[in-house]
Amino acid sequence: MELGIDFAQLGLDLGTGGAVGGVTGFAAKKIAKVVAVLVGLQLAAFKFLESRGLLTVDWERLSSGLLSGAETAAAGEPPSWVMSILSTLSISGGFAAGFMAGFKFG
Repeated sequence: MELGIDFAQLGLDLGTGGAVGGVTGFAAKKIAKVVAVLVGLQLAAFKFLESRGLLTVDWERLSSGLLSGAETAAAGEPPSWVMSILSTLSISGGFAAGFMAGFKFG
């Protein structure tokens, strides 16, 4: 029984996916750090303004949106885009490995 796998194309897909994933992971880490700092500064500013009586923040309502989104994500079936990602495993596997390497070492 012959599988008919073109190893040259498979290597090209994995290599290309790894390179693109590495660059994307590196950029995502840098962007995530900037976003984390901005969100932290915003929350600190909210807390400071709330302590001075200039602002009232409903912290329960602010965090409830995050919890309901997590519950929705955990309870459902995978969306159709997940199935299309699974159909392109050769390039996405290389991309995922490259992304993780770029994110870790970036």
